Amino acid sequence: MADQDPNPAGNGADGAEDQPQVATIAQYVKDLSVESPSSPQVFQWQEQPGLDVQFQLNVNNVQTDVHEVSLKIEVKATSAQGTHFLVDLTYAGLFGIRNLPEEAMAPFLLIEAPRLLFPFARQIVADSIQNTGFAPLLLDPIDFAAAYMNQVQAQQGEGAGGGATPAVEGSTDA
Repeated sequence: MADQDPNPAGNGADGAEDQPQVATIAQYVKDLSVESPSSPQVFQWQEQPGLDVQFQLNVNNVQTDVHEVSLKIEVKATSAQGTHFLVDLTYAGLFGIRNLPEEAMAPFLLIEAPRLLFPFARQIVADSIQNTGFAPLLLDPIDFAAAYMNQVQAQQGEGAGGGATPAVEGSTDA
């Protein structure tokens, strides 16, 4: 009994060091701008505004094994009478990543990481709009996988070389 190895091959701490590891280190508002440039007149307008929602993802390598993923969301509500409100939010997260295969790095940073950030960014946008006196706007979920695939296909069509983590941008229905 005393001669047994407490860490059989493939089941010990040494094996865990080689496994892919991902952790969220921090999440934070990097930039937030909220405007209602037509107040107070806007509250007497009868026409419902049209919404334009745009998003953009950026990835920065902060240090070895630490990446910042920034999700920028811009919401603009306008009608024939003018601008009802504008919200410009950049919500970011720091992610620690070790031993992740190179081919999995960009999909994680541009699909999974923003998927983790989005619910928090969505709530900040809703609260910001409500705090300007309008009904809160709950953004529809963003299909980051489809946006990533569209970006990859566009880059392949242009003959862009690999190596760099692409930025992803697009629009969504509110």
